Amino acid sequence: MSPSSRLSAALEAIDSANADDPHTIEIDGQVRPKEQAHAELMTEWVQRLDPDADDAQQVAARAHHLRRWALPRSEYPEGRAGYLRWRTAQGRRHAAEVAEIVTGAGYDDAFAADVSAIVAKRGLATDPRVQTHEDALCLVFLETQFDELAVKLGDDHMTEVLAKTLAKMSPAARRVAQDLELGPRAAALLAAAGS
Repeated sequence: MSPSSRLSAALEAIDSANADDPHTIEIDGQVRPKEQAHAELMTEWVQRLDPDADDAQQVAARAHHLRRWALPRSEYPEGRAGYLRWRTAQGRRHAAEVAEIVTGAGYDDAFAADVSAIVAKRGLATDPRVQTHEDALCLVFLETQFDELAVKLGDDHMTEVLAKTLAKMSPAARRVAQDLELGPRAAALLAAAGS
């Protein structure tokens, strides 16, 4: 199998898996399966932030929340400890499912491990590919979840969330975030969080 057909096969398999998401989101006037739409946005951001992104980066972007709904957050206790347990379990599940997909597409176990490391954000301080992944995650969050979360949390708490989000981003990605087309309230909160 050629390198380009391996990548295409892996991305198509991920898209197919995410198409079953019972949760939806509206993007550009179209209602889509949430994780499938988020995965496509992740891919777009990774390619925009790093035009030379390798296959592992592209697969990791597409698979970052692979079938996330299959392990509901509600199955774990409320609070930070419950959230961290859920996130750890999700990470293990993502790694196993992504490995199965990429090896089925013709990649080897080392590639599967590389993708899993990016998805798990291991090496964030040392691997620029992982920082690009984190930047893309943050930008997708700002584009798709900002308004809904701001209503739920209120301005003060949302400003804290945004400050933590901006702190995880590279300087280049923070500049990109400032140029996102956001509503007046969102733009004001983002400016407050960045100051």
